[in-house]
Amino acid sequence: MTGHRLTPGDRLVVASHNRGKLREFEALLKPHDLSVVLGADLGLPEPDETGTTFEENAGIKAIAAAEAAKLPALADDSGVVVDALGGDPGVYSARWAGPAKDFSAAMAKVEEKLRIAGAVTPEARSARFVAVLCLAFPDGFAELYRGEVEGTLVWPPRGSGGFGYDPMFVPTGLNRTFAEITPAEKHAVSHRARAFARFAEARLKG
Repeated sequence: MTGHRLTPGDRLVVASHNRGKLREFEALLKPHDLSVVLGADLGLPEPDETGTTFEENAGIKAIAAAEAAKLPALADDSGVVVDALGGDPGVYSARWAGPAKDFSAAMAKVEEKLRIAGAVTPEARSARFVAVLCLAFPDGFAELYRGEVEGTLVWPPRGSGGFGYDPMFVPTGLNRTFAEITPAEKHAVSHRARAFARFAEARLKG
């Protein structure tokens, strides 16, 4: 580790208890030869996400993990922003799934609210996935990176890959949901991959 740049062999904590996210991060970080450990596997508690923006919540998680683990930490706060629902569920995307993390129920809730709003045509069902990454170091340094991908919500959900709201989100330019495409295809276009590219440019290159 040099300053606040990460170098091959460094250990990095992914500040999450979500193994789906860990798999995506492992795939994105693999070319950079970083050792990745999940915060849950270190016994780190999940801090209360009291922020009202993706940036605030990503910072809360990364800073808490870096301080607790005494290692650099990478956190992600992400969600689906639905235009017809005034931007909901947004930062509350995970909370709509409830304590059991039941995203089938969360997707059904989105669909119900879209129907109530009269959003039944593809044009009325525009949405975007947003991901904000925060890299934090134990000395208090923290930096944010944002990525977005536009798309349309479909019903019923399709595909068995991915996680969260992936089965109902079709990214612009494709005719398959995030849950129907391969991990490699998703990494090429996803909101998390776009945020990661900004992180890599700032902290992994040179």
